[in-house]
Amino acid sequence: MIQLFWKNKTKKAPFKDALLTTLILAAATAISFWFFDMIPENPANIALVYIIALVLTARFTTGYLYGIAASLVSVVAINYLFTYPYFHVNFTLTGYPVTFVFTLVISLMVSAMTTQIKKQAEAIVEREKLLMDAEKEKMRANLLRSVSHDLRTPLTGIIGNSSAYIDNYDSLSDEEKRNLVELIREDSNWLLNMVENLLSVTRINQNSMKIVTAPESVEEVVSEAVFRFHKRLPDFPVKVQVPEDFLMIPMDAMLIEQVIINLLENAVVHSGSQLPVELTVTCTEKEVSFCVRDYGVGIAPHKINTIFDGSSYTPESSSDGHKGMGIGLSICKTIVAAHNGTISASNHTKGCQFIFTLPREESL
Repeated sequence: MIQLFWKNKTKKAPFKDALLTTLILAAATAISFWFFDMIPENPANIALVYIIALVLTARFTTGYLYGIAASLVSVVAINYLFTYPYFHVNFTLTGYPVTFVFTLVISLMVSAMTTQIKKQAEAIVEREKLLMDAEKEKMRANLLRSVSHDLRTPLTGIIGNSSAYIDNYDSLSDEEKRNLVELIREDSNWLLNMVENLLSVTRINQNSMKIVTAPESVEEVVSEAVFRFHKRLPDFPVKVQVPEDFLMIPMDAMLIEQVIINLLENAVVHSGSQLPVELTVTCTEKEVSFCVRDYGVGIAPHKINTIFDGSSYTPESSSDGHKGMGIGLSICKTIVAAHNGTISASNHTKGCQFIFTLPREESL
C-alpha cells in the first residue's frame, strides 16, 4: 500500500508542476499583453514580468526542469509576441541575439537560485523537525523514568503496609491499625494524582503538541483548581490573588487546573514549611502569569535548570522518601508548552516560586 501511494504521488507531482507552470506563464502573458497595450512605447519591461513568473515557477515546482523550461518559453514568447515583427520568431534582429542570450542567462540564474533557496529552506525545516522529534523523545524518556520512580515506591508502601496489617492483625492495637490504613490511603491518593497527571498528557496530541482550547475565565479555573487541591490536602492554606478585571483567555481548563494543582502540591510537599502557599495571577497586554510561591527550603541550585525534565528525582528528594516531583513538573512543562506558554522555577529570599505564563490571544 505504501508503494502504491508513493507511485500515485510521483505520478501526480509532474502533472501538477506542469499545470502550475503553464498557468503562471499564461498569467504572465496576459499581464504582458495588458502592459504592452497600456504602454506600447516601453515594451522592454515586459521581460521583468516573465522573470517574476520564473521566480514563482521555481518557487512552487519541484527541481530545476520547470524553471529552465519556463525560461526558454519566456524568451521565445517575448520574441514572438512583443518584438516586431509581431507573431513571428526572428532572432536575426539587430542586437537581439545578445538580448536573447542575456535574458536566457538571467532567467536560468534566477530559476536556479530560487530552486536552491527553496531546497535549503526545506532542509532547514526537516532539520528542525528532527530536532523537535529528538526533544520529544528525550521528554518521553524522562517522563518514563519519572513514572518508574514515582509509581514504584508508593506501590511498595501499599503492599508493605497492607501485608503488615493482615499478618499482624491480632497483635496490632487500634491506633497502629489506623496508622497503617492512613498510610495506605495516603499512598493510594498519591497514585490517583499521578494517574490523573498521565491522563492529562493523553489529552495532548503528541505529534503536533496541539490541544483544543476555548475562552475560559481565569478566576473560575483558579477557583476550581484550589477547590480540587483542598479536597486532597484540606489542612494546607492557600492565599489566592487574582486581578479585579474579568479575564478570559484561550486554554484547556482541565489541563491548566492540573498544572496549578501540581504546583500547589509540589509547594506543600517539598517546601518543608507550614506557612500558606501563595497563588498570584497577574496580566499584561500579551500574557497572563500564574505564580505559586512557598516559604520553605527552596530548590537546590544544581536542580533549577533540570527540574522540569524529570531528571531531578533522587530517593531523598522529599521527606517521605517517595513523593518525587519529577512526573508532576514534567507534565506541567508539557501542558504549558502545548498552550504556547512558558514555565520557570527560581528561588527567592525565603523559599521558591514557580511561574507559568499563557498567551492572551489564540496562537496555537
